[in-house]
Amino acid sequence: MEEKTNNTPQNNIPQIDNLVHDFNDVKSHIFNPQLLVVFIVAIFLGIGSGYLLYKNESSSETAATPEGGSSSSSISKGSVFGSDDMKTFKDAVQGELAEGGIDGEGQFHLVRPGGDSQNVYMTSSIVDLSKFVGKKIKVWGQTQKAQHAGWLMDVGKVEVL
Repeated sequence: MEEKTNNTPQNNIPQIDNLVHDFNDVKSHIFNPQLLVVFIVAIFLGIGSGYLLYKNESSSETAATPEGGSSSSSISKGSVFGSDDMKTFKDAVQGELAEGGIDGEGQFHLVRPGGDSQNVYMTSSIVDLSKFVGKKIKVWGQTQKAQHAGWLMDVGKVEVL
């Protein structure tokens, strides 16, 4: 007598218990109380850190503008405004600040002895240079590549002379 083996695909499938889960089970809910608390804490931490960063940024902006935005006549000799980052703003020059750039480069320029060829054209993302027009100042900045200006600088710090 021959032994018959049943090689149907059903015999090769392993039996897996708990293949279908009950979705009404409390343990399988995605939004359980612990996860809800974690979400709420994360939201408050995000709002708090954003507020602190905003407050820190706004306080550094007021320090960078002379007298918190007052008129240029109240800027006293020896006043210093801007960043103390001397690694970034390592180039220094002094002269009298005047409005206007050259061929679209710079918004202001420093008039120095020796004529127009000695002018330093400047922009600033940190200090409001318009408050110093007509004043003799010393600036620290970072030299930028220019097409038309002999010297183009991004100013980071200003001292009134």
